[in-house]
Amino acid sequence: MQKRWNFAGMIKEIGILTAAVAIIAAAVYFFLVPSHASVSSISGLGIVVSNFIPLPLSAITMILNVVLLVIGFLTCGKEFGAKTVYTSIMLPLFLGMFELLFPDFTSLTDSQELDVLCYILVVSIGLSILFNRNASSGGLDIVAKIMNKYLHMDLGKAMSLSGMCVALSAALVYDKKTVVLSILGTYFNGIILDHFIFDNNIKRRVCIITKKEEQLRRFIIEELHSGATVYEAIGAYNLEKHNEIITIVDKSEYQKLMNFINREDPKAFITVYTVSDMRYQPKVWEKK
Repeated sequence: MQKRWNFAGMIKEIGILTAAVAIIAAAVYFFLVPSHASVSSISGLGIVVSNFIPLPLSAITMILNVVLLVIGFLTCGKEFGAKTVYTSIMLPLFLGMFELLFPDFTSLTDSQELDVLCYILVVSIGLSILFNRNASSGGLDIVAKIMNKYLHMDLGKAMSLSGMCVALSAALVYDKKTVVLSILGTYFNGIILDHFIFDNNIKRRVCIITKKEEQLRRFIIEELHSGATVYEAIGAYNLEKHNEIITIVDKSEYQKLMNFINREDPKAFITVYTVSDMRYQPKVWEKK
């Protein structure tokens, strides 16, 4: 039974990764390529390089990815490396498929600015899916992941910083307008990517004082399958003692928790804090 679930989970994971890469490839081929901009991606660098090397964009992307894949394996671990190998292979394959199905494709919007904007919005969806599953599409994503791991930079900022070099490479081939669009596109791509990832990871620290303490404690543990901490609190007005239950929940759990409290004890006192980072530091015991 366990093997069956593991296999089903693996198939689901592959399906999600494949869908994310398809979204990224579509963003590159249908929006980035027609705009001629070089926005924060190895594919953007490939678009510039394709002006000097007579190879398809899919082939150039594959070559550039191989070099960075080796670095990703060595620095970000086997799981990240294995998933990124798969996505790095699938991205050029999807691009190659689009090249065959839609040869000489021009633009869906007939506007360079709109093409860049559409690319940023669409590619950020695909990239955020990959990053939240400890994967990447290869290329500059690997560079951003390394910077995130070792320099503790936000992924969006890391993508912007590494992508600026690629954006500036557009100056070798295209006019000033395209270069400016590449730089602005890279900057806003980082902001939107950070927004997608941060919102997915955001949690809430909920502090509750209620008369239905035991029911609430059981709900958190048995229904939300989450943990909680109970503190003794003393009211300043009449020095009356209460127990305060504190738990950290994600967006869906928070909604369930609020529904439960509103139903069981509408007069409960609640404070809510936004939590963007949680870390557990294990104790190190010294041998005597």
